Amino acid sequence: MTLSDRLYAFTQLGEKIKNLNLDELTILTQSAKARNGWFTHENIARSLQGITHLLRDEKLKEWVSVYRLEPEVPKIVGIIMAGNIPMVGFHDLLCVLLSGNIAAIKMSSQDEVLILQMIDWIIEIEPRFKKNIDVREKLDRVDAVIATGSDNTARYFEYYFRKQPHIIRKNRASIAILDGTETGKELKALGEDIFTYFGLGCRNMAKVFTPRGFDLTSVFPHFDDFKEVINHHKYRNNYDYYKAILLVNKTPHLDTGCLLINTTTDLVSPTGILYHQEYESKKQLLSVLKLQEDKIQCIVGHDYIPFGQAQSPDPWDYADGVDVMGFLENLT
Repeated sequence: MTLSDRLYAFTQLGEKIKNLNLDELTILTQSAKARNGWFTHENIARSLQGITHLLRDEKLKEWVSVYRLEPEVPKIVGIIMAGNIPMVGFHDLLCVLLSGNIAAIKMSSQDEVLILQMIDWIIEIEPRFKKNIDVREKLDRVDAVIATGSDNTARYFEYYFRKQPHIIRKNRASIAILDGTETGKELKALGEDIFTYFGLGCRNMAKVFTPRGFDLTSVFPHFDDFKEVINHHKYRNNYDYYKAILLVNKTPHLDTGCLLINTTTDLVSPTGILYHQEYESKKQLLSVLKLQEDKIQCIVGHDYIPFGQAQSPDPWDYADGVDVMGFLENLT
């Protein structure tokens, strides 16, 4: 297959996803939810929408135009996928297949249904991809590895795959920066960045920075559209658990009724909690962020990603800022 063939296949995949009818989507989401209670119909639909955004013809062509992606001898690239949000491993699969290499996939048990469906659709559209996709239980005999996991699993991955070229991702979190001039529309969009996928993704806002003296409770009414999140039993269990801890420890906090807000210098918050920190000046804030830059996935706010757009990355918005396509290009 030429690069043009591969690009065309993925644009067709985008069209197929875009044209799924309600019955097809319902069957898919029911199967996925049976394996993972966090995968609601709304969140799966949102993830599919994000994939169609990635697979727009003009975006794919702009993205790959700066790389040489016709390897003489394809490499076998192991992909260890996470399962925290629906189809979070799709972008790595897209990169490996578009680069002309072979994807040896170790799926998360939490996301098997959706990833296998994506693979079936890809092969249905372009049967020649079948020889470039290998779903495995164990990743041995690979030429390179792309692995996503926690800080703990990353240490294991770095040791186990130390002899192969690799990209190993660790825990990351995203932050929002308010300056006090945000509109109601922007604050409502911030709610999207916080509550989408129940806050489980690395592009969800785990922390918000506000100017000294900013009344954070003024933001709460703009989150009203997201209150239903508390009715999801898994989310509610997390919310209740951390609320009990805060109360027992007499830790000062704010409670919106569906989100706990804890002022701390920590960055990565658990599900059901939004961390908060004040800043004195932009210069002081930038120095704080500099110290934590290796743990920050993305930032929303004025002069950063627009509010509400954190979960709509473009193909070139690589996780951890590591150029995956450049990595694959250089394997040859």
